[in-house]
Amino acid sequence: MQRVTVADVSAGVWRPLAILAAPVLAEESLNMLVGYTDWYLAGHFLPGSEPKAAMSFIAYFLWVLTTMFAFVGIGATALIARATGAGDRKLAGGVFHQAVIAGVGLSVIVAVLTWVGAPHLIRLMTPDEDSAALARDFVRVIVWAVPAIMIEQVGTACLRGAGDTVSGLVARVALNLVNIAVSSTLVSGAFGIPKQGIAGLAIGTTCGHWCGALIILAILLRGRFGLKWSWQEARYDRALTRRILRIGLPGGFDLISVIACHMAYAWIIFRLGTDAAAAHGLGVQIEALSYLPGSAFAVAAATLAGQSLGAGRADLAVRRVTVACLGALTVMSCAGLFFYFGGSHLARFFTGEGSLVTRHTAELLKIVACGCPAMALLQVLSAALRGAGDTRVPLVITFVGLLGIRIPLAAFFAWSIVPLTPDLAIGGLGLGVAGAWLAMVLDVTLRAMLILARFSGGQWRHVRV
Repeated sequence: MQRVTVADVSAGVWRPLAILAAPVLAEESLNMLVGYTDWYLAGHFLPGSEPKAAMSFIAYFLWVLTTMFAFVGIGATALIARATGAGDRKLAGGVFHQAVIAGVGLSVIVAVLTWVGAPHLIRLMTPDEDSAALARDFVRVIVWAVPAIMIEQVGTACLRGAGDTVSGLVARVALNLVNIAVSSTLVSGAFGIPKQGIAGLAIGTTCGHWCGALIILAILLRGRFGLKWSWQEARYDRALTRRILRIGLPGGFDLISVIACHMAYAWIIFRLGTDAAAAHGLGVQIEALSYLPGSAFAVAAATLAGQSLGAGRADLAVRRVTVACLGALTVMSCAGLFFYFGGSHLARFFTGEGSLVTRHTAELLKIVACGCPAMALLQVLSAALRGAGDTRVPLVITFVGLLGIRIPLAAFFAWSIVPLTPDLAIGGLGLGVAGAWLAMVLDVTLRAMLILARFSGGQWRHVRV
């Protein structure tokens, strides 16, 4: 695989963008396949709405686990990209070692928080005790995958900063193959093995993550794109760690705040009942299909923006990010049309029936189709700003959209009665889960406009890292 750096100016704009984005698109497609496999197995082998409602919570929980390591990964990607663009291999290697050391410490914290705090979160989030019990069975297994998730997330972030988007793809292929094989066997009871229910999905997911992590670990021990683990260099460097966290903490808090607000948003929906929770979870899983090109172009934009600025080519950074936006807009708008006209068929594929959950999911996909262009801009420009080291303003924009628009409007649109205090309530529109998704589209549109204004202003080109 060709290494991509800012020195590839002669290659124009599209070629380096495609070199970076294509492997990420394939990797994210495989990442989505993990969730699709779990939903298909739950829909066809675990009857009733309760397993699907539990899967809705599980999807959010797995999102939390992977995003926790963004505190390290975002800073590592930005600094390694800058160092790579400037030709400073020593700095890139130093950042890599400090990122791994910080990741190990963070994985211990995340594992403890998962073991202690997950049962309380499940009790708060899930709509009924049957769904909660299923969610607890899943979490008790997946906690053993936390170190593997750290290796995947931090290791891949470092490699992407250096211009390598292939290694993560290789690891994701192995992860999916293992997850599909193990989960399908344990849930369906193939080969005479007793059916494990939702715990079988957790075991398959855990085995897959460990397989992917071992591949990333082997690549880093062998060395790739100038990054190679060395025990002699694995000494804590306080100053370099602070540089990583100075970028990573705001960016990580940005993503974590997104998840926290999404959890509050999901809680509003889960109060509507098991069927609403199941439809929401399945809708989120299906709409992930539209995020794939956005994620791919976003990773490429983040890497190229950082490398271009590191080489003193702010003009090239602007051009490459702009082209990434156009690519994401085109593909995600097409995905929106697919959701609008084919959403019912997609929902029926996962549930295997024309149930209330299926009909609700089809309605939600029509709503989210209208927000796909705005989501494309939001994904790519937010990632580009983080790749340039500009993480604080996107954090403010996130809070404005989620806390000021999505959560309050979701409650007002979805519920018939909205309690403000124990003694005071106002009337809502009572649109159900569809109302909550309408609030989501309005939030995404507002944030896309704000992040576009920040990018157009050009202040991000002068951020020091």
